[in-house]
Amino acid sequence: MIQVKKKDKETTDSLIRRFSRRVQQSGVLMRARKSRFNFEEKNKAKKRKEALYKVKIRKEIELLKKMDKFDDEALKNIKKKMGNK
Repeated sequence: MIQVKKKDKETTDSLIRRFSRRVQQSGVLMRARKSRFNFEEKNKAKKRKEALYKVKIRKEIELLKKMDKFDDEALKNIKKKMGNK
């Protein structure tokens, strides 16, 4: 944690400037920005399961489109039937 104490006769502007400089030098912001969008990678089994789920849903959707029965309600029913993800 970065702490900056106000010196005698120091303006608030210079205090803020000094604090900002200390934060940049510490590298706290750089670490936060780097880790901001890091997500845990899914394991192989989970990726495979999701891919198979998507394939099954696409097949059902294509079948319903061919029969001209596809709408939002049909999509909800498909997902419900497949085990909602």
